[in-house]
Amino acid sequence: MTSSTEPRWSLQLPPDCSIASIRSVYALVIEAFRRQDKLEIDCSNVDKADVTSIQVLISAAKTANRQGRSIVLTAISQTLRSTFQRAGFSSEAMADHHLHQKNGGT
Repeated sequence: MTSSTEPRWSLQLPPDCSIASIRSVYALVIEAFRRQDKLEIDCSNVDKADVTSIQVLISAAKTANRQGRSIVLTAISQTLRSTFQRAGFSSEAMADHHLHQKNGGT
């Protein structure tokens, strides 16, 4: 029996989420997504990011939404936050793309 209070499974992104490492980041997200319907992605360690990082996260969130699942970003590093901003995504725009943030993150 599954309850609605089932804990989310957490994935911690690696420090390098730039184009140089995006294939392994993509594989991590896909594997985590297969394990759990509700996924929290801890972004606290990200110190290298670019538009490919944003593309992977938004794509995963849109896929999750279509499947009735959820992805929540937690502890967004300043590097990743700046990358979102440079790509033109405010917090509201992130929500519009089904990419939610957990309050209390950095």
